Amino acid sequence: MTTEPTQERHVTSGATVWLTGLPSAGKTTIATELAGELRAQGHRVEVLDGDEIREFLSAGLGFTREDRHTNVQRIGFVAELLARNGVLVLVPVIAPYADSREAVRKRHAAAGTAYLEVHVATPVEVCGERDVKGLYAKQAAGELTGLTGVDDPYEAPEAPDLRIETQGRSVSESAAAVRALLGERGLA
Repeated sequence: MTTEPTQERHVTSGATVWLTGLPSAGKTTIATELAGELRAQGHRVEVLDGDEIREFLSAGLGFTREDRHTNVQRIGFVAELLARNGVLVLVPVIAPYADSREAVRKRHAAAGTAYLEVHVATPVEVCGERDVKGLYAKQAAGELTGLTGVDDPYEAPEAPDLRIETQGRSVSESAAAVRALLGERGLA
């Protein structure tokens, strides 16, 4: 009886990095930049973009507090599942309520899965100037209500694992700060 030699597989531990902040703060831009860098280093990476999740996983949900909570919990479930299986999951999602984000953190902790919260702390004035999706202009014109940070609440994290102020900082500098945090925690 012969046995095949076993090949060792090196699986990096997964983690969820939740990037929270106002619309147009730079969450998705930072996540996309970081994902490219991490993939180039051989990491398994997924980006769970809030807009894509709303279209495919949370279609039909509105923007009430309850619907926003449900959306965040769905994303948190998928993120933890992927992270538990060795994927670095970058989640650029507003998640405006502290209790919703805390529930996601607790889900990760209960499963023993690494979770990092990054506050992309861009002032609303700067976000309004960037206005990537035209939301601030629509809100100012009276065509949109419930814009997070303007006429709907945003509860900024009190003690995130990292706070990035994007104004006056390049995308690569912001991504490098998150990458450094992952390195410090032994996750990348």
